[in-house]
This record gives sequence, structure tokens and C-alpha cells, in this order.
Amino acid sequence: MPYVVSATWTSQPGSEGVVLDAIEKLTPPSREEPGNRFYQAYQDPTDPSVFRLFEIYDDEDAYAAHGASDHFKQYALEQAIPVLANRERAFYETIGG
Repeated sequence: MPYVVSATWTSQPGSEGVVLDAIEKLTPPSREEPGNRFYQAYQDPTDPSVFRLFEIYDDEDAYAAHGASDHFKQYALEQAIPVLANRERAFYETIGG
């Protein structure tokens, strides 16, 4: 069953550009991962410090592979996450086929 991840990243004041740059660099290789079905980030138009990421993977193992990838390490763990004020993630399994 497909595995769904919904994440919200809130940047520290003044760090919006750092997070946006990281997401722009993280998105293309994430979409190319073998188990990735969908990867889309959004920036809140009323609060530019808030970014939402919506991801769908073949299964939980494919998501784990994403988290272990070099591009996730470089752009998420080393660039974006250190300048976040808050990071929330929710995980779901789809219903039906």
C-alpha cells in the first residue's frame, strides 16, 4: 500500500530563502527515487516561513530510502533543518487500491 508523508517546515525568521533553496534542490532528485510516486512542496502565500511537503512512496521502505539518500542528507539535514523553527511530520497508509 502506498505510504504518504505530510510534512510542515517552519523556518526561523530570515531563513526562508535558505529553506526555499534547499527544497528547490531536494525536489528533482527526490522525484527520481525508485519508490517515489509523488513529491510536491508548497510555500504558504500568507506566511512565507511555512513550507509544506506532500510525498507518496510505494511503501515505508521507499520512504526510509529517501531519508537515507545523499540528497536528503545534503539539502534537508544539513541545509534546511538546521534553520527551522519547527518541523512536523505525519505518516499515513492509503485505503483501498
